Amino acid sequence: MMIFDGIDDDLRAARERVRRLERLTTQRQGLALQLDEVGQLLVELEERLAEEEKDVSRLESGGFTAFLAGLAGSKEERLAKERAEAQAVRQRLDGQRSRLGWLETDMAAVESGLAEVGTAREEYAALLERKERMLVESGDPRGRELTDIAKRLADTAADLREHEEAHQAGTEAAQAVGQVLHSLGSARGASRWDMLSGGGGFADMVEHGHLRNADEAAWHAQRSLDVLSRELADIGVRVNPQMPEVDTRWFADMFFDNIVVDAIKHQRIARTGEAVTEIAQWVRDTVTSLAARHAELGRQRDQLVARREELLAS
Repeated sequence: MMIFDGIDDDLRAARERVRRLERLTTQRQGLALQLDEVGQLLVELEERLAEEEKDVSRLESGGFTAFLAGLAGSKEERLAKERAEAQAVRQRLDGQRSRLGWLETDMAAVESGLAEVGTAREEYAALLERKERMLVESGDPRGRELTDIAKRLADTAADLREHEEAHQAGTEAAQAVGQVLHSLGSARGASRWDMLSGGGGFADMVEHGHLRNADEAAWHAQRSLDVLSRELADIGVRVNPQMPEVDTRWFADMFFDNIVVDAIKHQRIARTGEAVTEIAQWVRDTVTSLAARHAELGRQRDQLVARREELLAS
């Protein structure tokens, strides 16, 4: 119907490729920062683990360190505590190594995507020049506004898609963080039972099981938050949410089972739960804001489509 239909279709497709290039470039920058952060954490955790394992070895081998531990209390209790601390660091190290793996996988996918759209800006610029020549040659007074509408429609469509992706990432992050809260709630219930009724070793094992579940869920939630932060960066929001550490060392506390230790454990779980609750609330608020912005963008798109149809029908 219009002599510009073909070029407009090409421009919309080219603009989409430019937006994808911009989005992937932003994601690559975010991933680079996350990879650097994980690299530093791995170095720190490896050093901590070496120190913790050294402490365990000193106690296991006897000698002066073990002698001092014997003077201060039960050697077995001290050894159990040191082993628990080493295991906690080892778990954190394994978790960060897993995180490094998935970040590297994400980076490879981003680099592959960038290779596909590397010339998008040049292609888009060439099409704009071609469209400009066509408009000048045709003398159509509607050409300038239609060109502007085509660009704004392409941008709005890209914005809608990016907000949809961010909203989906936020929904998944909310579910993942909610699972952490569920496991921590179970651990808190077991801790309360242990503290009030003196549940003993069995209660400690139940509590530890819930804490291990919470720790595993926290790593899954961190992955979801990492994805969400990159999706938010695509729409200009810079954040770096971090899940709090779930302390799983407490299985050694069976050697120190008393009301004071039980109360300390209960407080630790409660503090961790409060920190996770704050993150969960932030995620919920973010998802709500994304939904509102998506609706606003939809209205803008509808207005542009209506104006374009009005121009074409006139």
